[in-house]
Amino acid sequence: MKPEYTALARQSLLLSAAPDHVAEAVLATARVREFERGATIFLQGERASAIYIVAEGWVKLYRIAPNGAEAVVGVFTRGRSFGEAVAFRHDVYPVAAEAATDCRLIRIEADALLRQIRESPEIAVSILSATFAHLNSLVAQVEALKAQTGAQRVAEFLLELAPCQDGACEVTLPYDKVLIAGRLGMKPESLSRAFAKLRDQGVAIRQNVAAISDIAALRDFAEEDPAQAWGRG
Repeated sequence: MKPEYTALARQSLLLSAAPDHVAEAVLATARVREFERGATIFLQGERASAIYIVAEGWVKLYRIAPNGAEAVVGVFTRGRSFGEAVAFRHDVYPVAAEAATDCRLIRIEADALLRQIRESPEIAVSILSATFAHLNSLVAQVEALKAQTGAQRVAEFLLELAPCQDGACEVTLPYDKVLIAGRLGMKPESLSRAFAKLRDQGVAIRQNVAAISDIAALRDFAEEDPAQAWGRG
């Protein structure tokens, strides 16, 4: 791997707490794989044999419901890992993974990491930390679905991507709006209505760029009592 990818993997939640010799041993067998946008990384129900760290681009994890509907479980970008928990059990992936954009992933064979766990049990703490982070993310998604309006969820999504903490700011939407809608638990038409409602909050959408007039004001809107937000229509 390129030194920059090795450094990125070393700083990921999966390996950041691991001793240097353990991380080096794990990454010695890791490989970088490239996927074009729309390519399948693994399928729901496929035997889990590897953990992935995103080096470049975006990856979506999703499930297909019995009625054929797609439910986006998570979207991951540079430095984020996925597939940890099931790979260590040699279980099947409970979700499918797809390249949301052209991307490069660091593939770590589960067996390589399992060998290091047996030799250096302290790395298990890193794995638990990564799994706990995924759990927290899912809990936050459920909370947002229950406690925020669609416009508030979109506002929080924009705030997470914003490169500045206050004042005016522009956010480049990292992937298509259909995927954004799925990530936020909305239909594409609901996302369009949410963007329209955010005009009153100083947000203007131009193709794949969101211009925010006041970050602080948008944050206040995202955090306010949902009853007030619903009252605004």
